[in-house]
Amino acid sequence: MKKDKLKRIRFTDMTAADFHAEAIGLTNEELMAEIHGRLPDGTIIRGVEVFRQLYSAIGFRWAMTISRLPIIRQMMNAGYILFARNRLRLTGRCNAQTCAIHHHPRDSVS
Repeated sequence: MKKDKLKRIRFTDMTAADFHAEAIGLTNEELMAEIHGRLPDGTIIRGVEVFRQLYSAIGFRWAMTISRLPIIRQMMNAGYILFARNRLRLTGRCNAQTCAIHHHPRDSVS
């Protein structure tokens, strides 16, 4: 990432042969459901918070601050959920295996 001049961001390829989701306490399904990040202290974050932390790391703290304003936060969270559920279709990476209908446990109605 060009903007990461201080080399604070590292990306992990989940498709690499040596990657094992269980090593970080998650399943492949959980990781595929939405973006995840790991902070330097090991804390796992997910969803829009990952983008907030990425922007902050490259010096765009103002973007993180704006994204935490109440109405903007709600809109971004809702927008990201819609995007995450449809990202493979939207980015042209859909196939029979990746776009099969899966129900996330958080989508269940009690």
